[in-house]
Amino acid sequence: MPTPSRDGATRSALKVLLVSTYDLGHQPFGLASPAAWLRQAGMAVRCADLAVEDLPEGALATADLVAFFVPMHTATRLAVPLISRVKKRHPQAHICCYGLYAPPNADYLRRLGVGTILGGEFEAGLVRLCKRLQQGDPQRQVEPLISLERQDFLVPDRQDLPDLSQYAQLQNGTGSPVTVGYVEASRGCKHHCRHCPVVPVYGGKFRIVQQAVVLEDIRQQVAAGARHITFGDPDFFNGIGHAIPLVEAVHRAYPGLTYDVTIKVEHLLKQVKHLPALRQTGCALITSAVESMDDRVLALLNKGHTREDFIQVVQLCRDEGLVLNPTFVPFTPWTRLEDYLDLLGLLRDLDLVDQMAPIQLAIRLLIPEGSSLLDLPQVRALMGRFEPERLGYVWAHPDPRMDQLCHEITARVRKGESEGASRRAIFSAIWAGAHQTLDEAGPIPKLSFVRPSATIPFLTEPWYC
Repeated sequence: MPTPSRDGATRSALKVLLVSTYDLGHQPFGLASPAAWLRQAGMAVRCADLAVEDLPEGALATADLVAFFVPMHTATRLAVPLISRVKKRHPQAHICCYGLYAPPNADYLRRLGVGTILGGEFEAGLVRLCKRLQQGDPQRQVEPLISLERQDFLVPDRQDLPDLSQYAQLQNGTGSPVTVGYVEASRGCKHHCRHCPVVPVYGGKFRIVQQAVVLEDIRQQVAAGARHITFGDPDFFNGIGHAIPLVEAVHRAYPGLTYDVTIKVEHLLKQVKHLPALRQTGCALITSAVESMDDRVLALLNKGHTREDFIQVVQLCRDEGLVLNPTFVPFTPWTRLEDYLDLLGLLRDLDLVDQMAPIQLAIRLLIPEGSSLLDLPQVRALMGRFEPERLGYVWAHPDPRMDQLCHEITARVRKGESEGASRRAIFSAIWAGAHQTLDEAGPIPKLSFVRPSATIPFLTEPWYC
């Protein structure tokens, strides 16, 4: 569509290529939402999700703007070589990075040739950028690096994204995988967990997506085959007055639709009266970033809960018939070998082995640029150099056995998953390997499970960044 310029001349529509490299196995909201805004503003938009399709060379060759969605660490690292490729082969294109990992890595991304960095509520910023480029001003960024302005969202435009069948599915024991859609009902977070990438950008604020927009987005994905919805909010209970009416409205419209959410341990305790509403409206899975069973580590991470809080939440969810999917960062500079063995023992005793992706037992603490962890003297004392290619600071555990154990467990998980082993089988291999790491000679403690193996719903994409 031709667009009039300031001087009255007619310009052709700006050609925009929106690129996602990885988004946890979801059809990216971070492409569909800005696509709606840019198309409404008269731009010619093409979306490319490289997690499931090839980079469209034709669209890339003619693009005026190539914008990379970088919501997480993995997505950003995958984008880096592509940025260099675009800069070399298509120098006429302006390059933008937007999403959580863009502002903290702004200096590095600019050195690669990225012209515009947008964090926080990025849709309006992308529209402003496109209008600036149309007016012939590609050089200087005037859009805010981080915008927390309240937006009236548009219904995401998913018209040229790959079919939902190409993304992660829900396995719920019925034998057939369930097609999954993905929405966001809010962004940001009220809390200040020190290791969280949301904090440096949102600083304790969160923004809601209007209920009517979320409902319409769910409607279009149900029409496309979705029978389960993932709510991608950093914490679904940040705005309880928004969350509960929303899932009740979804359930009224689609009684057979199930969903999963992410909620802090702290919020599950505080909002326990709302757990029945989750079960009654079709919640199949609650992901909660537990991170550690060690109160020392939890305090350093500023998680807002304790070991005993988590144990209480496990029982509350079990009593209510809700499946809890805990996630962890078991390898930190402060985690001792005996702490790791304690974690394994508690997971067994709480009967959580079937409810947790094995990769969660291999996650190592990432300390990116801008992390609140850098405010701690305990962290600064052990930090090595910042490695831009890794997008993080180097650190080594005071006990070399822990770094070796992390490497070995990662290998065990990959091997088990490649062979189609059960979660219990992989856990058993991890149990044996961790106990073998002890200096003390002696037999490995016998591993016995509390209950027979259960059928637990889970998404086929492991939850990690």
